[in-house]
Amino acid sequence: MAEVSTRGGAELDALIGEATVDTYDEIEAVNGFLAAIDEHLTVPFATTVLGVEVTVVEIDLTNDFRMVARCVREEFRQDIGLAELPLPEPPPDGAHWVEAYRRWAGC
Repeated sequence: MAEVSTRGGAELDALIGEATVDTYDEIEAVNGFLAAIDEHLTVPFATTVLGVEVTVVEIDLTNDFRMVARCVREEFRQDIGLAELPLPEPPPDGAHWVEAYRRWAGC
């Protein structure tokens, strides 16, 4: 579930440019976003997925280069696509990088 961006398109486009500078294909671009998100997004943070509170402990890539949020609740772990992850209100510091990724990915 993508949410409406609180940042302007020009600002998000600037972040996209920063994350994808010197990348030559989609895989390199996704890795650029992962590096930016790793650097700027404050984790862990709590959010709600399907009515259940979970803790996002990490952002990672799958073997097919999809960006996912690693969610934990008690002993259960589940990876949720970053494009579908509901962000909490207020969002964690650095969440604008998630917004930029979603804009780039067409979410």
